[in-house]
Amino acid sequence: QEQLVESGGGSARPGGSLRLSCAGSGRTFSNYGIAWFRQAPGKEREFVARISVSGQSTGLVDAVKGRFTISRDNAVNTVYLQMNSLKPEDTAVYYCGASNKYSNRARDYNYWGQGTQVTVSS
Repeated sequence: QEQLVESGGGSARPGGSLRLSCAGSGRTFSNYGIAWFRQAPGKEREFVARISVSGQSTGLVDAVKGRFTISRDNAVNTVYLQMNSLKPEDTAVYYCGASNKYSNRARDYNYWGQGTQVTVSS
């Protein structure tokens, strides 16, 4: 069983930055691929970024390429999402998920955090 806790959300101006953290509590966190998804009001949950077990492979949705970076530190069981040049359309609840796969599909993720709100507005 893996428990995930997101933190770092909040409010930012357009062009600003936030760093989200996804902390795992289990001893097997380093065995999972981790991804970030987001869900805006009235919309389906969408893939944002993923990182492999080792951290050597990463993937981003086109809408955030060049602005967001995903990384992980297995020594502290944490995955990060650095979000720069934020836009109003980035506003959503951000969730991290853990999977035995390196996937961009929500249905492949077995464990989820509770989500953290990100609001970008002027």
